[in-house]
Amino acid sequence: MTWTGAFGRGCRVLLHAIVRGLALTRISPNVLTFLGLVINIIAAVLFGYANSQNYSRMFLYAGLVIIGAGIFDMVDGRVARATNKVTTFGGFFDSVIDRTNKVTTFGGFFDSVIDRYSDVALFFGLLVYYARANRFFYLVLVAVVMVSSVMVSYTRARAESLIGSCKVGFMERPERIVLVIIGALFARWGAMAPVLWVLAVLSTITVVHRIIYTAQQTRILDERLAAEAAAAATQEVVPAERAAKQGNQGTRQIPSFN
Repeated sequence: MTWTGAFGRGCRVLLHAIVRGLALTRISPNVLTFLGLVINIIAAVLFGYANSQNYSRMFLYAGLVIIGAGIFDMVDGRVARATNKVTTFGGFFDSVIDRTNKVTTFGGFFDSVIDRYSDVALFFGLLVYYARANRFFYLVLVAVVMVSSVMVSYTRARAESLIGSCKVGFMERPERIVLVIIGALFARWGAMAPVLWVLAVLSTITVVHRIIYTAQQTRILDERLAAEAAAAATQEVVPAERAAKQGNQGTRQIPSFN
């Protein structure tokens, strides 16, 4: 076994131990999700509290706190399954296998809403930091990142209400969180600025990609529906014409020989 495999196995064992311990407490998975939001808000406060003298230290603390919040993001769904508390409202995971071995997708309403608040909280903390530092350009850049990150999630949710699935694009929430953590942990070396640029560009590309993909899929869906409607109309016209012919034959007058 390689050292990477051993490390991954050790992390899985640790994660399973945490899940088992939380499952024994019978804690609600929704509470774990909400705790993740609270921890992310703490990280946002650390971002906002930073200044030109202590920013490297505050950003480092914030990055470590975000890692702690990520643990709650990883365990809430597993605890929900371990305690048999998976709900349509809470969701927590993309799919499960039901009794008919059919993949069923859950909305994960509460989990998704809390994740959006967590994302916005982190970027809001960065907004406060750059505003206090009088760095207008990066203030605008963080605002662009905040909007585009929300739109990445919104475009998927809106598209999937129309076409069923829209998982195209790269910059999902896990990738965004990892990049923010990297920027925070290595802020001493100026890592946050390039991280924000990457987030802004790739998130915008992801949004555009999902818009184009949804347009293509809805066009295909519209063509299929139009074809089905035309076929149904044809099937209705043929019996109507046949009935009309039979009616004409039944009412045909007998010629007179007078």
